Amino acid sequence: MPGTAAVPNILRDPGFLWLAPIGTAEPTPTVAGGKFTDALPAAWLPLGATEDGSTFSYSVNVQPIEVAEFLDPVVYATVSRAGKLAFNLANWTLSNLRRALNGGVAALTATGSAGAELTSFEPPDPGQEVRAMAMWESTDATVRMLLRQTLQGGEVASAFKKAPAKAVIPFTLNMETPAGGAKPFKVWGAGTTRV
Repeated sequence: MPGTAAVPNILRDPGFLWLAPIGTAEPTPTVAGGKFTDALPAAWLPLGATEDGSTFSYSVNVQPIEVAEFLDPVVYATVSRAGKLAFNLANWTLSNLRRALNGGVAALTATGSAGAELTSFEPPDPGQEVRAMAMWESTDATVRMLLRQTLQGGEVASAFKKAPAKAVIPFTLNMETPAGGAKPFKVWGAGTTRV
């Protein structure tokens, strides 16, 4: 008798991204009808559209412990872990460029009168980078992921080309161990859909 497979619980579409300053209160999700119903507090800034969604990755490096009397390892030990969330922002603004270069989460403020505003930005000096919290929520409001402390790393390269090409701002938010011993990230599932 052939086996049967249950219909897979597919997670699709790009979802939504936010950043917040370190120390911002973590959300307390509320759920109704199997979906998140709460709005994130004002400190969580939406990053806008991405080029093609985002990619969460988490790697665990294990190494064998060997002894002379056995050919096979007697145990594997975890020696390091690393996680990140990567995406290309299609929302090309100086505020997002500042965030990608670790200059802080808050939006830049323009000077001057209406129609004559001027905004500028210079990257922070080494050692003066500002960390941020990050949040991703699935488009169907059934999964949320909190990254408690990140530092953007990697090349920020924006290509300015003829349409239909568009410039993007690449982000690779690398997770760090937050102060106080909290875990680097937390994932919530709304209702029982994602259990």
